[in-house]
Amino acid sequence: MDALRRMEYRGYDSAGIALVSEDALVSAKKAGKLANLEAELEASPLPASHLGIGHTRWATHGAPTDTNAHPHLSASGRVALIHNGIIENFASLRAELETGGVRFRSETDSEVAAQLVGRAVDEGLSLADAMRAVAGRLEGTFTLVAIDVQTPDTLVAARRNSPLVVGVGVGEMFVASDVSAFIEHTRDAIEMGQDVIVEVAADRYRVTDFDGGEAHGKPYHVDWDLSAAEKGGYDWFMRKEIYEQPRAVAETLLGRFDADRRLTLDEIRISESELRTIDKIVIVACGTAFYAGLVAKYAIEHWTRVPCEVEIASEFRYRDPIITPHTLVVTISQSGETADTLMAVRHAREQGAKVIAICNTNGSTIPRESDAVLYTHAGPEIGVASTKGFLTQVAACYLLGLYLAQVRGTKYGDEIAAVMAELESMPAKIQQVLDRTDEVVALARELADRPSFLFLGRHVGYPIALEGALKLKEIAYLHAEGFPAGELKHGPIALVDEGIPVFVVVPPRGRDQLHDKVISNIQEVRARGAYTVVLVEEGDDEVAPYADVRIELPHASTLLQPLLAAVPLQIFACEVATVLGHDVDQPRNLAKSVTVE
Repeated sequence: MDALRRMEYRGYDSAGIALVSEDALVSAKKAGKLANLEAELEASPLPASHLGIGHTRWATHGAPTDTNAHPHLSASGRVALIHNGIIENFASLRAELETGGVRFRSETDSEVAAQLVGRAVDEGLSLADAMRAVAGRLEGTFTLVAIDVQTPDTLVAARRNSPLVVGVGVGEMFVASDVSAFIEHTRDAIEMGQDVIVEVAADRYRVTDFDGGEAHGKPYHVDWDLSAAEKGGYDWFMRKEIYEQPRAVAETLLGRFDADRRLTLDEIRISESELRTIDKIVIVACGTAFYAGLVAKYAIEHWTRVPCEVEIASEFRYRDPIITPHTLVVTISQSGETADTLMAVRHAREQGAKVIAICNTNGSTIPRESDAVLYTHAGPEIGVASTKGFLTQVAACYLLGLYLAQVRGTKYGDEIAAVMAELESMPAKIQQVLDRTDEVVALARELADRPSFLFLGRHVGYPIALEGALKLKEIAYLHAEGFPAGELKHGPIALVDEGIPVFVVVPPRGRDQLHDKVISNIQEVRARGAYTVVLVEEGDDEVAPYADVRIELPHASTLLQPLLAAVPLQIFACEVATVLGHDVDQPRNLAKSVTVE
């Protein structure tokens, strides 16, 4: 239950557990958040056991009900199984089973796997061989974990396109989709490859492929402990993670120079000569990571002079993109398991492109399948709405842009060093922003009853406007839209009404033309009754006559300003959601890692 509590950020529509106890399967499962299951177990405790499985669900097939919650039991009651992912051919498999007399209890695709594995062990196969036979028949995305009442010392898991990691303890073993589940017990983990079966007992594990051939996982040690996955006195994980951002960005930037003071990435399997032949860069990501990519586009094009596109991962491979061996694809994913982004990686590599991954999770699938990796080293991010994940992704994108500029010779060494010096000053400036957020908290409480918000920005301020709007949508469930400020007159200004809060990200004064144009945009919305909240560089008094509220930011160059401007918008959304009484860490209908397409 402690493990499920740490995993609940991945899904909280329902939860359940199953145990093998005294030659019988016992289980409990409840719709809703984990607290509902906890109450059920307090009222009706399950017997002691040394073998069990548990699951928190984000619903795909079937509503979030008690019946549709995992684990699912086979028809004979011998096997219990849990599943992450989507089984795409479940309908034909279900029809086959029903024709054979199996009566389904749920509406889920997952129960198909439970029934198939159960039928196979009833026919005499071992649990591992049954899992192998079934995994070979399934189409789609899955991690399956099963227990068999007749083998009470063994747990079997299968993986395809969905996360699975083994935790190695002393006299105890774990499997989970995230190391945070077992970090209290061990920090030694084994990452699983694609299309593998792992058999786990209390003191050993064995990895094979779907055909039964020997396979091997990759051992690694987790460099953070349980305290990193706990709230540490904060009311929300999200708030804690906002305040961790100075350290997180510093960790992203740490140790990026080699002995010759040249920038390096974490894992590079692309030669510099290959990078010098690149004629186009495509950044592929989803959600907040997509907005980090939009920021990166400005920096990478400016520093490398290579055309850069930013693509929504879910659309990428379906629009027949023009990808060649001279295209560099950059993927951004906090978890490294985002299904749409993973499919984009595979499509890009099929076209001969090189892929660089920006990721926070060591050993996850996207980094393993990429040609190079830049880890953000942000530590675990539990809050569903990304905060430190976003800032560290932006910082990592800057590092990548400077690295490519170094390799391609479009920036001199002293120019790269100057940008790096400013980057390394940003954690302290982020801390300055955090030290004076009282006005942002007060503003959130004042505006929490407003039904609609607009966010405006230009240049790199535009992605920050999008991110600010997304945060309010995600956790406060309010209508919020982000726009390029220059697009106001092309339609969006019709949304401006008396009293509507409009947040505006003002570029530093070093970009005088852009700065002045944004001031004009502020005047346009204020003339129509908007309540203007202006994020502006400290000391910029030109904006004062047009701002109802000024949120001052430390000085930064234009390209790096997003590292500062995003922070007050995160604080604002977190406080509005809190005032409205919402669960900030577990917003409705969302999950942290989207591991299905």
